Amino acid sequence: MQMWMKRRYELQTAQGSQQTRRQRGFTLIEIMVVIAILGILASLIVPKIMSRPDEEARRDAAKADIGSIMQSLNLYRLDNSRYPTQEQGLRALVKKPTTEPVPNNWKGGGYMDRVPVDAWGKEYQYLNPGVHSEMDVFSYGADGKAGGEGNDADIGSWQ
Repeated sequence: MQMWMKRRYELQTAQGSQQTRRQRGFTLIEIMVVIAILGILASLIVPKIMSRPDEEARRDAAKADIGSIMQSLNLYRLDNSRYPTQEQGLRALVKKPTTEPVPNNWKGGGYMDRVPVDAWGKEYQYLNPGVHSEMDVFSYGADGKAGGEGNDADIGSWQ
């Protein structure tokens, strides 16, 4: 009799632990609901978070390009005692100008491999004489128009 009771107790304990295990887990439907909720939240939040670094990265890239162009212009000035004219533009850093005043000490191979375009695919602007200094290099920003705020704001050598 004791043996029979002991065996019955063991079976009840085993069944109880199986039921407990089943109750502790999640059903497939519960897991799918949680995944769907996370997907909805991610689709709302991620674009807002990801667009901000992209805008900042473009502005930072434009500032770095302008700094590089400014260094090349300063080297041009050291060699030729003047900056390129407005008409010669930034192309004078890549190819020797043929219009007056033709630089006498233009560095063979140029001052840059190519004139970069801004982060929005537009050409950098060059003013000589400049509005903010002796000469200005700038980008109109995302909108391609003068002025603007935020991502559309102008980015220039004077900043």
